[in-house]
Amino acid sequence: MPQISLSRRLRRTPFSDGVEAAGVKGYTVYNRMLLPTVFESVEADYRHLKTHVQVWDVSCERQVELRGPDAARLMQMLTPRDLRGMLPGQCYYVPIVDETGGMLNDPVAVKLADDRWWISIADSDLLLWVKGLANGYRLDVLVDEPDVSPLAVQGPKSDDLMARVFGDRVRDIRFFKFDMFQFEGRDLAIARSGYSKQGGFEIYVEGSDIGMPLWNALFDAGEDLQVRAGCPNLIERIEGGLLSYGNDMTDDNTPHECGLGKFCNTHTAIGCIGRDALLRVAKEGPVQQIRPIAIEGDAVPPCDRPWPVYGDGKRVGQVTSATWSPDFQTNVSIGMLRLSHWDPGTQVEVETPSGMRTAIVQDKFWI
Repeated sequence: MPQISLSRRLRRTPFSDGVEAAGVKGYTVYNRMLLPTVFESVEADYRHLKTHVQVWDVSCERQVELRGPDAARLMQMLTPRDLRGMLPGQCYYVPIVDETGGMLNDPVAVKLADDRWWISIADSDLLLWVKGLANGYRLDVLVDEPDVSPLAVQGPKSDDLMARVFGDRVRDIRFFKFDMFQFEGRDLAIARSGYSKQGGFEIYVEGSDIGMPLWNALFDAGEDLQVRAGCPNLIERIEGGLLSYGNDMTDDNTPHECGLGKFCNTHTAIGCIGRDALLRVAKEGPVQQIRPIAIEGDAVPPCDRPWPVYGDGKRVGQVTSATWSPDFQTNVSIGMLRLSHWDPGTQVEVETPSGMRTAIVQDKFWI
């Protein structure tokens, strides 16, 4: 496969020097930034993530900051999740939709104060959409991208590593909550969250100048914990059913099709741009939905484009993410299937680059 040529338009991160020194072997482009994809190998990185602790450069999860009297109103306009009960110090997973109910992003919203929010976005130009709404509705709010670069610490030993750098109080942070901690005189928001099912934290590093000092402090403190540089792992994320915006869902899909209906309070999320469209979807139900699918046979090739799925002689969906799982000894995959073929145990056929494969719809993701 041809290489991607690097240029200044692909932004480096505050941690790029550390990532390169750690021997990164591959990148992808995410929000016009470099996101590592592999260090030793995808399978070796996967095994280490499940056993020890890793530090991830996820600066590409850019923040859209809303600041001002109308910040909360604008935040509610973006999502069908009812935010009225959300308190400062909480993080919410929030589907963000357009006027048709189509998914524009699936970020984490961080409520710093009633008049200050961060939206930690997946790969899309959400900043432009939010600026457009703020300007079009003449809201009293500043929308901008702050100098905030998330650094994730993930894995079973993440609590121990974080406590050595930030103190034992970090262990008290509950899931999808955050608190403020100091590093070199700087206040940093630290949340118990992350793009893996192995547990861990995301540090919202405000100020690029302390990026490498923090990176080095984590590695110095975690040598005996076998800390390594890592990144979101393809195998582990599919096993855990962690969806990838742009891969597993796009603006052609509603939250209900993506299995995110539980995050849609369409009756009470007054002001949401796509509320009327989603009220119809909630009433009638989706005709297709994300499902875990086990694909039989040897390891499948990389899934860099949708693979058609067939049942009863007709196309019934597509697989959008797939890989071999060493722990479950099968090809794990995420697919969008029609209502007629999404029940657990249903047998379908997936057209992969290596030929047609039998596959079975699962009742749940693997972890």
